[in-house]
Amino acid sequence: MRKTIAEAVKTAMKSGDKARLSTLRMISARIKDVDLAAQGIGKPEAGDAELAEALAKMVKQRRESIALFKAGDRPDLVAQEEAEIVVIEAYLPTGLSAADLSVSVGALMPFALTPGSGTLPRSADFSAGLESPLGLVFLGSADDTAAAVADASAPGLMLM
Repeated sequence: MRKTIAEAVKTAMKSGDKARLSTLRMISARIKDVDLAAQGIGKPEAGDAELAEALAKMVKQRRESIALFKAGDRPDLVAQEEAEIVVIEAYLPTGLSAADLSVSVGALMPFALTPGSGTLPRSADFSAGLESPLGLVFLGSADDTAAAVADASAPGLMLM
């Protein structure tokens, strides 16, 4: 990610895109801040997950600013913040699409807890060399959650 942003800074400088260059420099500065914080806890530099979290915070801050600028009737600043969001989001990892999420949940269905049962179905026998399931999918209301978790014999991920 660092290399990509450094190349983007060079490209923005060559093209004369001042708004993009400014945003990329803000991103670079934030990355340096995150790296310094990581060095403070003994890591040589921050990982991609930490950088993505920092960029997500930058986007969140700009969205909050947009709401305030709209309330203050400042369309010029709203446009500037929206342009910065577009640049920052280009370097954020993409999330799961609805189709990918559906496939993932479908793969976990054999390991689902049914409402009120609190037990794993027979298909969840992990004695064949697997240490534990990838996770448990709980199918039911939030009221059933505590009982199912208390009765479940294997720890796991609960998707509701």
